[in-house]
Order: sequence, then C-alpha cells, then structure tokens
Amino acid sequence: MKIHILGVCGTFMAGIATIAKQLGHEVSGSDQNIYPPMSTYLESLNIKLIQSYDASFLEETSPDLVIIGNALSRGNQSVEYVLDKGIEYVSGPEWLYQNVLKEKWVLAVSGTHGKTSTSSMLTWILEDNGYEPGFLVGGILSNFGCSARLGKSDFFVIEADEYDTSFFDKRSKFIHYGPKTLIINNLEFDHADIFANLLEIQNQFNQMFRKMPSFAKCFIPDSSKNINQLIDMGFWSQLQKNFGSEGLCISEHNKDYSQFSIIDDGDNKHSTIVDWNLIGEHNAKNAVMAIAAAKHIGIAIDLSANSLKTFLSPKRRLELLYNHDNIYLYDDFAHHPTAIKETIQALKNKFDDSYQIIAIFEPRSATMKMGVHNETLLDSFKGANEVYMFDSVNLPQLRKESEEKSRQFDFKRFKEIKDLEEFCLTRIKEKSIIIMMSNGGFNNLANNLKKKLNEKFSNA
Repeated sequence: MKIHILGVCGTFMAGIATIAKQLGHEVSGSDQNIYPPMSTYLESLNIKLIQSYDASFLEETSPDLVIIGNALSRGNQSVEYVLDKGIEYVSGPEWLYQNVLKEKWVLAVSGTHGKTSTSSMLTWILEDNGYEPGFLVGGILSNFGCSARLGKSDFFVIEADEYDTSFFDKRSKFIHYGPKTLIINNLEFDHADIFANLLEIQNQFNQMFRKMPSFAKCFIPDSSKNINQLIDMGFWSQLQKNFGSEGLCISEHNKDYSQFSIIDDGDNKHSTIVDWNLIGEHNAKNAVMAIAAAKHIGIAIDLSANSLKTFLSPKRRLELLYNHDNIYLYDDFAHHPTAIKETIQALKNKFDDSYQIIAIFEPRSATMKMGVHNETLLDSFKGANEVYMFDSVNLPQLRKESEEKSRQFDFKRFKEIKDLEEFCLTRIKEKSIIIMMSNGGFNNLANNLKKKLNEKFSNA
C-alpha cells in the first residue's frame, strides 16, 4: 500500500512512518519543517520527504491512504485536497490501533510528567529479558537509537499522550490504544490550548478506562489527589497503588537516588536494590512504575532491577552533554513547574553546595505561553543560583520576578538567543552546572554552548 503521512517529522508521526515501513508499505511524508536529525533518520528508511503541504505531490503520486497528524487542520492545502478528492484518510493513533495494537498486549505509560522516561525504562526491561517488544515513544531511546519499531512479540510499549488525535477526532490519542497494562505516573493540568481545566483531562482518561477489559491492570501512585478523583469517576479493571502501604515502594536510597531499594508488599516485603546511571527521585519513581508494569506480564522484580543497570536515559532527559574540569552541561525536556523543580532537585542532590546551578529555560509550551504557570513558575527554580529565560513570546511579568530577596536567585530575561548565550558564557566558571530546559529545539542553544565550552575550557 502507498501511504503518505502529513506532519511526518513530529516524533509520533515519524514513529508511525517507521512502523508502516517495517510492515512493508511504501511510505512518503510531508512537513513544513524538515531538518536533521529527523530528516536524516527518515531518509535512511527510504521514506521520501516533501518540505511543503502543497497538494501537487498527492496529485502526482495518488496514495492509497493518507495518515494525518494532529498538527494539521482545515485550510491546509493537503488536507483540503484529501477531502475534496475522497482519498481515504485516518489519524495516526487510529491507524496504529487497527494495524498493530489490536493484536498486541499494549503496555501504555501516561501522566503529565515522565512518560518518555518510564516508557523507555519499560521497553528496555522487556528487551533485556528477551521479549523483543514493539514500541512507540516520544523521544529517542538511547538503548535502541530510535523512537519506534514494530517488534517481534505480542507486547507493545507506547507513550500514552493525552493530547488530541486529529482535527477530525478531538479525543486524546490514548483512547485508541486499548492498554492491558497501564501506568498513570501523575496528573496535573496541562495543554491549556485544548483543555479548559483538569476535569476535561480526567474525562479523557475516564473514556479510556471504559474500554479497558476487567483483567487489565492500572498502576498509580497512592498519594495523588487528582488521580484518586479520576478513579472515583469510574474504574472497572484491576488497580495497584504504589509508594504507600501496598504495592511497590522505595524503602532506602542514597542522596541522588543513583541507588535505591524497592520493597514489594505483595511478596513478603522482599527488597531489591536498583543500582543504575540515572539520578533523581522522579526517575526512581518512574523506575518503580516500570518495574511494576513488567511484573504484571511476568518479569520478576529482581530481573527488572538488573536490566536497569544497563539502561541509558533517553535523549534530552537530564542528558549530560559536556563534562570537563567540574563544569557540567545538561539538556532536559522539562517544561512544567513540577518537572523543573524535580530536575533542579536531582542536580542539587547529586552535587555539593560548592557548585553553582545555572538554569536556562524557554517557556515554549502552549500552557506556558498562555501564562497558566506565571504564579508558580519562578518558585520551581528554588535551588538554582542563576535563572535565565529566553523570552521569545513576551511572557507577562512573573510573580516574584521583581522580588530578588524572596527569589533567592538571580533572574534575567533575554529576547535574543545570541545575547543569552554570550551572557551565560561570562557566568560559567569552575564548579558550574548548566541545565537547559525546553520542550523544543531552543534554537540549538545546547549544542552551541557545548561547542563554546569545548573551545573555552577543553582546549585551554
């Protein structure tokens, strides 16, 4: 079958393209922005790419099916051509379910934070224990070098995003997935561009619950008010709460959580040690959820813990880009106050107080741009010494922005990325930790800083 994908360079749709190609289809794709590394990756799969939504390519090639990404809407030239000519079309999530997931045991990872990290951990646990799962995750899995594959077994791990499916299907993507093992890491208000409040997000989860079989199992933290409210709205499958008096919990840990113990309440309080390369309480909790989900399909906790010894964090999740003479540059995807706070705390726990933390962030998400987090954003940077914001969207004044004493860190806005880069380089000295935080490309600032740090310090 000839399949054309509109919006092919988004992580999810690129994953769809990868799996369609592995199923033997002839695949092509269009996008407005086509550039490495995504373009290089897709072209390596012999997927023809068109940097335009001009409908002439569709007219010339006459695809049998068009898969439409959720970034496209009515008025797009290609979308209008598909509708006018009666070409068969479908959303990415629906195509994935009908062609792959319908026949699989789906392990889905959802929640406001930690989806990519937890999905990656779970996928590696399955792979390391011989399950050869399929997967589609919203980031590059470092253990695999890709974000998606068809797999060779009945198991498929998917990052279950609550964002909408397409312009013609406004339900959350995860409603299409039919999980039999489900993780909900946490739940906060996000995606203010499509949801008016938290209840609207909870309603989408409730719709997913209504389609899950009774033997399916959901893993949640025991202390989340928002998730407990969600469960009270109606839940008909099995449920396990972790981190409390039942299920799995973290019993002991070192300061930065690079080593911690898990106790299984259902296994005579058996304790298992996880010794791995990651840091942060949030990552340890992600690992517990992944281990619990793996146990649901028959992988013993000890085996999962052993697999995590060789787990590599996905790209842009506290990814260390530079390390020389006690200067560290990290890149992270954090774009919500909770995630920012957890990321900075992880670094505080890893390094002693003689290090200065320079946090550089971009308020790029729709929720951030709409000012939803203006009241709490600066509070999330507690523990940093200096905070620099690339303000490309003219964000209104933040609470505490003009209150230096109550902030306890220096704060500066920058309108130009070059000015931010140059100023940051003047502030970096021995025992500096620079943490970049954005859910976008950040004008390639991370790589530019890495290059300049190499020139300034490594070659000195």
